[in-house]
Amino acid sequence: MSSTPAAHKTYFDAGTPEALKLHTDSDALSTYVRDILDENSAQDILEIDIRGKSSIADYMVVASGRSNRHVGALADYVIRGMKQAGFKDIGTEGQEGQDWVLIDGGDVILHIFRPEVRVFYNLEKIWSVPLPDGLREMSEQAPADPSE
Repeated sequence: MSSTPAAHKTYFDAGTPEALKLHTDSDALSTYVRDILDENSAQDILEIDIRGKSSIADYMVVASGRSNRHVGALADYVIRGMKQAGFKDIGTEGQEGQDWVLIDGGDVILHIFRPEVRVFYNLEKIWSVPLPDGLREMSEQAPADPSE
């Protein structure tokens, strides 16, 4: 882990054994991403194992941020942590609007949503995984369009 005082405790420095493991072990990378999200107060973090169901990744991690600003900050924290661990080609989408940000970390794909947007798109349903308890009630009351 990083010895830089200002760095988050979760971040690994490139070249260390912990960081190198992230590049070859999708379980370790998923845990790393979830730890960064948890450390920065992401809500309803869910890991979906998509090995054998999709060739695009091994895991999909879905999380919620409390607001557009929180969604953007969570994305920044994860990207910073991945870059610090030596990842170079990190794909991102949605950082402008910050309702929904996608981060493609190779073996782990991360979706960060505002809660109402997450309920609207319900990616969990695609993978036959129930919405987290904190979002189920919201889904029953959700408007047809999250911008309403």
